Amino acid sequence: MLEVLLKRYSILRDGEPTSPANVIERAVDLHALSVIGSAGYQKCIRYLWQGWLCQDDQDPTNFIEYRERNNPSYWSHFNPDRLRAPVYQNAVQVFFSILYLVLFTIVINTVNPTGDLDVAECILYGMTLGFILDEVTKFWKVGRFYFGFWNAFNSTLYCLLLVSFVFRIVALTHSKDVDNETRNYYNQLSYNFLAFSAPMFWGRLLLYLDTYRFFGAMLVVLKVMMKESLIFFALLAVVIIGFLQGFVGMDQADPDNNMTAVVLLQGMANTVLQNPSFSEFQTFAPPFGILLYYLFTFVVMVVLLNILIALYNSAYEDITGNAINEYMGLFAHRTLQYVRAPDENVFIAPLNLIEIFCLIIPFEWWMPSDRYDKLNNYVMGIIYSPLLLVTALLESANAQRIRLNRRLGEEDDDTQEEWENAAESAGFDFKRIDDNPDTGAWDKVVTKTKPNVEVDQCVLEVRELKEQVRQLTQLVNTLMERQGISAAPANGEGQASQETNGNA
Repeated sequence: MLEVLLKRYSILRDGEPTSPANVIERAVDLHALSVIGSAGYQKCIRYLWQGWLCQDDQDPTNFIEYRERNNPSYWSHFNPDRLRAPVYQNAVQVFFSILYLVLFTIVINTVNPTGDLDVAECILYGMTLGFILDEVTKFWKVGRFYFGFWNAFNSTLYCLLLVSFVFRIVALTHSKDVDNETRNYYNQLSYNFLAFSAPMFWGRLLLYLDTYRFFGAMLVVLKVMMKESLIFFALLAVVIIGFLQGFVGMDQADPDNNMTAVVLLQGMANTVLQNPSFSEFQTFAPPFGILLYYLFTFVVMVVLLNILIALYNSAYEDITGNAINEYMGLFAHRTLQYVRAPDENVFIAPLNLIEIFCLIIPFEWWMPSDRYDKLNNYVMGIIYSPLLLVTALLESANAQRIRLNRRLGEEDDDTQEEWENAAESAGFDFKRIDDNPDTGAWDKVVTKTKPNVEVDQCVLEVRELKEQVRQLTQLVNTLMERQGISAAPANGEGQASQETNGNA
């Protein structure tokens, strides 16, 4: 697994070596679902997700095994470096996303009439600053390839919150007594921007729930639908521009009409939203205005919207028919987001504010690297101590299961089946198979009946048949020796011997 799937290789292209890449990364980049859905690939992804395979501190291009995963000692797992595991990073991000949503709910439902910032607002805007700095840092390191749909979504949300915060600061610069009306105006404007971003707060939560199969499959469907809708919007833009030019020409030909630009654009927008406004075009350049509007309504509502519905239906059928592999592809992509370019010190936003203002700025530029690494470990140990108490307990319990699986000759991530539970309820102890003669014999029978997948079945049957022939030959020879009959020699010797005996 380490040598085949995770080791990075490069090829020569026009005499120049390409960027090293491994099978795991290349399959995700190419969206090769047949490879991603294979058992070996999924096993590797599970090991990466659990942190059982991690990148080497000395050489991040190589992956190594987590040697302590079968250690049942509690304190051996109480290590801040374990937070590099994607499963724990995702759990922390889900926690902060829920906390972010709770703070927003408190702020939006407790409007402060005085205009002063309360504790919930300060924490909300502080977390927003941490998220913004995290996005900027990742975009600076990765480049334009980092920017995707969710990055654009989050950036829009953060911009709205930033505008809301700026208006709050502007409101605070005005006195309550002298400029009370201006202060209230900017406060109201700030809360309006904050309330306008409410749907995006809830939609942002889906980003961290895609590791669950239901949400992951639905997000893949939405993603494909958004791509398919680009065709619809491209056709719609061409149609709107053409009809809008016709309406503008009619408006310029008759300057005395009552049609305004706002009414014209609103009428066309209502048509796209399946609520046409025929009454407003009755008196507009008769009869050409209303006829052109009828034609526009027919093209949009009958032709284009049905095309959009057909595109959405096709996208939904394609994804749901292959939903499991699509979810596996999404999960693999999610895992590689944590593994591909891991931070040496895991400070998940908004805890990156502590890293920036309490570690990087005051210490990194002058402190030796080994002492700086120790300082980071101490700080992470303090910050993440509540989480480490839980993760160490889970991993120590998981180590017991791994040791049992290895004792049974199973894989580390093997789970207990129903028949194993039934065997334990009947008093069958899997933990002491070799000590019990009954269970030991049973284990030998199971091992004997285990299929051999390395050799073709026909070859195995031929080998078994040859063994049976050998045993039968040996049995016949034994019986003949007991009766004093010599074994028949090969070829023609037996016939010659019989002829000699007959002559005698």
